[in-house]
Amino acid sequence: MPRRTATMLASTLILIALLCAGVLIPVPYSEMSPGPTVNTLGKVDGDPVLQISGHRTYKTSGNLNMTTVRVTGADYDMNLVEAVYGWLAHDSVVVPHDTLYPGGKTEEQSTQENAEEFSQSQESAKVAALTELGIPVTSRVVVSTVIKDSPAQGKLHAGDVIKAVDGTAVEQPEDVAKFVTKHKPGENVTFTVIPAKTAAAAEKAGKQPEGTEKIIIRTKKAPEENRAIVGIQAGTDHTFPFEIDIKLADVGGPSAGLMFSLGIVDKLTPGQLTGGKFIAGTGTIDDQGKVGPIGGINMKLVGARNAGARYFLTPGDNCKAAASDTPGGLTLVKVKTIDDAKKSLEKIRVGDTAGLPSCSAG
Repeated sequence: MPRRTATMLASTLILIALLCAGVLIPVPYSEMSPGPTVNTLGKVDGDPVLQISGHRTYKTSGNLNMTTVRVTGADYDMNLVEAVYGWLAHDSVVVPHDTLYPGGKTEEQSTQENAEEFSQSQESAKVAALTELGIPVTSRVVVSTVIKDSPAQGKLHAGDVIKAVDGTAVEQPEDVAKFVTKHKPGENVTFTVIPAKTAAAAEKAGKQPEGTEKIIIRTKKAPEENRAIVGIQAGTDHTFPFEIDIKLADVGGPSAGLMFSLGIVDKLTPGQLTGGKFIAGTGTIDDQGKVGPIGGINMKLVGARNAGARYFLTPGDNCKAAASDTPGGLTLVKVKTIDDAKKSLEKIRVGDTAGLPSCSAG
């Protein structure tokens, strides 16, 4: 066999071997890519995303789209060829597996966590929107979770309203841990609560819950530090003056909070926030209307651009990353609060785009 032919054959065999190895060898990476966008003012499968009853609503127009990111599952074994392709592609990004699933988090754990964050983001979006409009919302501190085999199991229950700890009124969820840790492990702590069933019945009847009970729990030492715990997580429950439902399945995480809150504001106020324009965005939101950063910002920008958005409401803390790789035809608008977002939407509606707060890559 001629030397040149032998060399070409050997090179071809080596290349085939490398390609096979690339397909077979798993690498510790995951992929993120643009997910679907959803107009919070529109419908999904024939049903409005935002459903409001018990209060006057107004006609809306245009788009206020929330954006999403697709990720490979926790159990997906990416191979070397896929990783290289992902690194070279512009519409996806390859990241270390632990970035998306830290500490060996399973698919089931990630799905549950995302569902809880999504539920909380909806609640905060409602509170932020109504607060922005000056509509009162009643809040109370409740037991969110009771940890299995903890001192509180069987004594406190999810939904119990926590009125006081050791006779001191509880105003915020953080107060509960602060008051409990004043004790030494093994000491008793007294909770004054309204049972969850009593609170739920009162809310259904449109009344304030009454009838407290005192529950005494013996604290124990925290697993990794010398402080007292009872084994609960406290949270905030809200009572709204009318019904607001957010109907959207197969979405998780907290990043739609801002766009949900703006959609609610638009439906509850005369006029139209968008002026018929296509605006997308992202960002968490808290009860006070503060907008927080999210992950996968660049993939969300691509998804928004592909869907037809012209403007993108961007959390201030994501501005640098977003401005470093903004898809053509998309204008970034920096927002820090729901009020910032409303003012920017007004500028977009009337065409005063020169005055929009912009993002910088610096």
